[in-house]
Amino acid sequence: MDLLLLVLLLVAPVGSWLSLEDWGSGSIEGSVGEFGECVCNVFLPDTSFPADRMELIQTTSSQLSVEITLQINKVNSLKIELEVLLSSLSNLTARVEILESGPDKYIKLDFELLRIELREFEALVTQLKASLNSSSPAFESLYTEIRNMSLIVDQLESYDRSNLEVIRIEFVKLQRKLEKCQDDKDDFSNAEIGSCKHGGILRIGKPVISQLNAHLSGGYIYGGWGKDTKPLPGSENMYWYSASSDTLVSRITQYSDYYKLIMRQAFKTHELYAANRYDWRGLGNNYVVRENSLYYQYRSPFSMGKLNMTSATVAYKVISKASTQFSYHYSANQNLDFAADESGLWVTYATEESNGILILGKINEQSFEVEQLWQTSVFKQSVTNAFMICGVLYATRSVDTQTEEIFYTYDTNKNEESYVSIPFEKFQDFYVYLDYNPSDQRLYMFNNGYYVYYNVKFKVE
Repeated sequence: MDLLLLVLLLVAPVGSWLSLEDWGSGSIEGSVGEFGECVCNVFLPDTSFPADRMELIQTTSSQLSVEITLQINKVNSLKIELEVLLSSLSNLTARVEILESGPDKYIKLDFELLRIELREFEALVTQLKASLNSSSPAFESLYTEIRNMSLIVDQLESYDRSNLEVIRIEFVKLQRKLEKCQDDKDDFSNAEIGSCKHGGILRIGKPVISQLNAHLSGGYIYGGWGKDTKPLPGSENMYWYSASSDTLVSRITQYSDYYKLIMRQAFKTHELYAANRYDWRGLGNNYVVRENSLYYQYRSPFSMGKLNMTSATVAYKVISKASTQFSYHYSANQNLDFAADESGLWVTYATEESNGILILGKINEQSFEVEQLWQTSVFKQSVTNAFMICGVLYATRSVDTQTEEIFYTYDTNKNEESYVSIPFEKFQDFYVYLDYNPSDQRLYMFNNGYYVYYNVKFKVE
């Protein structure tokens, strides 16, 4: 009722506002008109209700109610959306922190995906702010956080442009190398240099590939390399190399140290042939350098050859009954194989009398004569190569394209032979040179034109 009165007061014209008494009583006035007629003026209270105005108010009120309901629903919807956005922002923050933690924690697409999500997030915050028509500090805080995150992402991507991706890849490679080093740490020799106080080879380490030969030619597959097995004072770091596209030995080159070898900066090359002057050339690739002398298979006559690289002189000695008919499995002309170890200089070969069975001889370095012989039970042509360690002969054979195996040993100290299985990895299938160096206890291999070496692990007695 009070509301109705209020509405009536609002909609009633000002001229109809009368006193309460007049409103309820009414009055009649009479008078004579201009032509003598009787004119009556009757005043009655205005008791009619302004329904049209009330209807307008009701319609407007209903419209306002609907609009308010819509706005409330929108606010509720935006509130839910804001909660989702805040959760997304938290997720983005965690992801950026992961990116910041290290170069190995991202992939390249992460940057662009983060940037896209940040732009979408900023657009939604702007929409929310416009919908609420608000300038609350909370929105400014969100904008600030989004800008900060965008800057961090940009900085991280700029680091990536500065080869962070490359660094990450190298970091992974380094990790793998470190893991490999951890796995191979026990492959290094556990015996003192020059000592034979061990039980022979326990295992061979992984192949270490230095580089392609000094000629930088894949065609130079016949050759050898290494260090002096008994270096003269001052030449302990010297390396040597000899190779060709065939089994002919025509020259040997010396390098003052490993760096010079890798850089191909020789300090001396010894030619084994000079037209109309001399022909000291050899055949095969099973030579060694000892006390600055090259021991190799002399070509003509077929014999042991010794090139003194200090005096540039050559000597040769024929081995009685040694045959040119029996070579190693991988290559021809591997008839005389020289080896050096802690106990001296050795040579292996076969004879027709032995029907190709491998014979081992000890060389007297002073007289350059074979002073003692041992006959093994292994057929030479089944052997891929052989070397000596502490008076023990180790013979190898191929298992497959990636694997070689030490399968036979002959101990000259005990005159005992045995069949064993000590596999080791090959860099490539084909090789023609394999020799042990007692000065650093490594195996040196010339593997299809590449410098390769192995560390040796010995059995503990």
